Amino acid sequence: MARVAFYCPMKAPDSPVPSGDREMARNLMQAIGAQGDTVDLPSRLRIYDKTGDAQVQAALRAKADTEAQRLIAELPADTALWVTYHNYYKAPDLLGPHVCRARNIPYVQLESTRATSRLNGPWAGFAQSAHEACDAAQVIFYHTANDLITLERERYASQSLVELPPFLPLSDLPTASSCDGPMLTVGMMRHGDKLASYTLLAHALTRLRGDWALDIAGDGPARPEVEALMAPFGSKVRFLGQCDRDKLWRLYGSASLLIWPGVNEAYGMIYLEAQASGVPVVAQDRPGVRDVLAPADYPSVEEGPDGLAAQVQALLQDPSLRKSRGAAARAHMAERHLMPAATERFWQAARPLIEVRS
Repeated sequence: MARVAFYCPMKAPDSPVPSGDREMARNLMQAIGAQGDTVDLPSRLRIYDKTGDAQVQAALRAKADTEAQRLIAELPADTALWVTYHNYYKAPDLLGPHVCRARNIPYVQLESTRATSRLNGPWAGFAQSAHEACDAAQVIFYHTANDLITLERERYASQSLVELPPFLPLSDLPTASSCDGPMLTVGMMRHGDKLASYTLLAHALTRLRGDWALDIAGDGPARPEVEALMAPFGSKVRFLGQCDRDKLWRLYGSASLLIWPGVNEAYGMIYLEAQASGVPVVAQDRPGVRDVLAPADYPSVEEGPDGLAAQVQALLQDPSLRKSRGAAARAHMAERHLMPAATERFWQAARPLIEVRS
């Protein structure tokens, strides 16, 4: 069994601030350690520049230099592999490549992106560092076909690019949903893309006919705007606030469908959770999102709220369609998106790096 150093430049997996990024990092740590290997967090140093500020970047580089020297000296002698999750132009890995070169440790990345368009402008230096970190990786695991496009185009030397589909930290599927409860939306209430999804959702709801009900699980700084969008629907829409994992699984256990447009989602863990429970999903056919959805006919972005509403209406009117879509989704999840498959894919590519080194 091996000791693995796991590092997240943007947000440590034990950060108190919830996000999909944090959730996926935790899932990855669990999957990597599922065969008995030890997974350490060697550093919680956050390397993240939200606004493209040269002074912020310079200060972070200085902190990273100090931290890298500490790790070179103090990283456990039996560390056999370094894994960096989510290296990109706003949060480049300024530690892993330096430490691994100094200590002769194999270096791999998970969910990295290359953004050549950012090599000019306020993030130019950080974008270059993210590229160089990508170049240093012997293996890059990608989650979506969209990420693969630039990774393949900019592939360095004999670097391996390996698919690791997004997954849930489950070995078995949860109980199938009854699909007879309210519709469900799960989404943080932030300005930007999340609010854009809520806006599309509200516009779709105006087009629904007959009786319907929607539960919304989520909270955040844009809640007043979301509440204003939903106000015209009165008691048909119920706000549940931020829900813990157990509460979410109970909601999935009866939801008739999950609706979330998915504006600029990297992929979206909620789609995996809903489908594992046999809840049919209504989302737009978008890059990233389509990588985690069971094969079906999803409305295009161009169809806008009309396309979303038409699919919701069809599912609400036909319980057997909800059940069949849900069952197909569960089968797809069992095959591709549970933890045992992720663990196997990761170590198939990573274990040989350790064996060569030893």
